[in-house]
Amino acid sequence: MIGFIENLVRRAGDILLSHFGKDEQLLKMRCSVKEAVTKYDKMIDELIIREIRKRYPQHSLLTEESGLLKGDPDWLWIVDSLDGTSGFAGSNPLFSVCVAVMHRGELLLGTVYAPAIREFYLAEKGNGAYLNQRRIHVSETSDLGQSYLFYCEGGERDRLRTGRLLTKVYPEVMDVRKLGSAGLETAWVAAGKGEAYFTTKIEPWDVAPGVLLVQEAGGEVTDFKGNPWKLETSDLLFSNGRFHTAMLNLLHEG
Repeated sequence: MIGFIENLVRRAGDILLSHFGKDEQLLKMRCSVKEAVTKYDKMIDELIIREIRKRYPQHSLLTEESGLLKGDPDWLWIVDSLDGTSGFAGSNPLFSVCVAVMHRGELLLGTVYAPAIREFYLAEKGNGAYLNQRRIHVSETSDLGQSYLFYCEGGERDRLRTGRLLTKVYPEVMDVRKLGSAGLETAWVAAGKGEAYFTTKIEPWDVAPGVLLVQEAGGEVTDFKGNPWKLETSDLLFSNGRFHTAMLNLLHEG
């Protein structure tokens, strides 16, 4: 299964890369992340579904573009065909293809592929996390004040809420950054390129691979109340684990 998922995700990402920065209609598009859906999202979604059904016809799928496609409830593929659509449309290279596999409610495999920057992340339950076949680990930084954080508003439409959270967090850390791809933001925490990532009302296809990546890289993933990740849309914190509780205290909205 690992070889299949790697080949499929690389194929999907390379197709996206072949169109990247070349579509004049996309380059003129100006819209919010919530509104951005392109023909490439749908094209890659169809490709991934078709190939998975050829190889694993009984499995269930959950994709951003097609929703839940029911099959064997023990097996679930979670797919974001183009994570960072608005960035892709504007020639921002920080976009990715995200695919995860769950078996009986447990994440087994997770991949995030950012073809424009040549980063392929893979995590396997119990066997670690990897970037371009080299094992990765979360950052060892334990000082919150020296930490770099990533964030995105996920599915949150209340900008005032996002602003309140940023107002609480930003003064306590070295810097807060936004990449435009939740897949990459989680992967960069796993790779130690930042210490934490927090997001609100995020969908499972945006973060499922990253949950496994961060956990297998030695980090921690919970919702804002400290509960383990679940498939439901939620507020989430990914961190290197060294100041997870301190971050949860900052994100608390009591």
